Amino acid sequence: MLYWLLYQKLFPYFRLFRIFHYLTFRTVFASLTALLTGLLIGPFLIARLREFQIGQYIREEGPQSHQKKGGTPTMGGLLIVISILVPTLLWSDLSNPFVWIVVLSMLAFAGIGFIDDYAKVTKRTNKGLSAKGKLGLQFLVGACVAVALSVLNQRGVYSARLAFPFLKRFRPDLIIGSLLHQPHFWWLAFVPFIAWVVLVLAGASNAVNLTDGLDGLAIGCTIIAAGALTVLTYVSGHVVFSDYLELQRMPMVSELTIFCGAMVGGSIGFLWYNAHPAEVFMGDVGSLALGGAIGTVAVIIKQELLLPLIGGVFIMELFSVILQVGSYKLRNGKRIFKMAPLHHHFELLGWSESKVIARFWILALIFALLALTTLKLR
Repeated sequence: MLYWLLYQKLFPYFRLFRIFHYLTFRTVFASLTALLTGLLIGPFLIARLREFQIGQYIREEGPQSHQKKGGTPTMGGLLIVISILVPTLLWSDLSNPFVWIVVLSMLAFAGIGFIDDYAKVTKRTNKGLSAKGKLGLQFLVGACVAVALSVLNQRGVYSARLAFPFLKRFRPDLIIGSLLHQPHFWWLAFVPFIAWVVLVLAGASNAVNLTDGLDGLAIGCTIIAAGALTVLTYVSGHVVFSDYLELQRMPMVSELTIFCGAMVGGSIGFLWYNAHPAEVFMGDVGSLALGGAIGTVAVIIKQELLLPLIGGVFIMELFSVILQVGSYKLRNGKRIFKMAPLHHHFELLGWSESKVIARFWILALIFALLALTTLKLR
């Protein structure tokens, strides 16, 4: 809205407002706006959550040291979503379809998380939606995002080709062009692409959700991942950098840099209240929204295969659960880790909570830097 008012409407009369056209300027201000929004409305939201007795229920089988956290306000992810949404609407070009796809995807995943958190509060237990129910809703949102991107692909403003790290020429198209001209089975052309987007978004949202188990762990890793995505989004839409790095240039996706900057600022604002000992937990409304947003941005800028590095800690946590469950079911109750997700394993090894958090943040930073180095190693 500010972009529309200050640049598109007032720039012809006041040349000074040209500065609001620059992407870097708007990204910085979006990040600062998100940070200030989080810091300012945080105390009010936390107080309301306490007033309505929306507290966290700790699972009984978890580490005993976590039982004292019971009753801490949850659903603080609402603070994150608001902090990201407000600056995105203020500073981005709202005529850009990619902005709306990411925003609506984040809100949809936040909605799933809200339903799950609300069910936990009303039932007074740590169990909300069933696993199948939650996964089904995530698949539905992922499919909607894929359909929207498929429409943009047909209009020539988006590419469904996969970009492989280290490989410049190998870019398979997930929309099968030969099937588009079939009168009755044209829809089969979009099945591989839709399935891929659904997998990426469900995986990303669940990975962040599983990481959210210690004070500040998930949000700290999100800040680092969002920072890496900010860089990747900017260079993907920049004519000089995309050509130099031999990336597929997509001018319209550069506007998502503002969204990613807002995600960094909003996450820092939430970390202010979520740092150990946490005053508020993000809940599923926050973790699913952040994971869905990260996955959606990665799909749009064609860096979904780089997600295992961008969000390396998230992937570690996700696979620790998959391996633990698989081992338990296939090996007659034998476990690989003392407890999953992975951060609980290290707690039970004797690491303090703050040490686990700090070391996982360091790992997240290393993974993000490795992801950025792949831009030139092609």
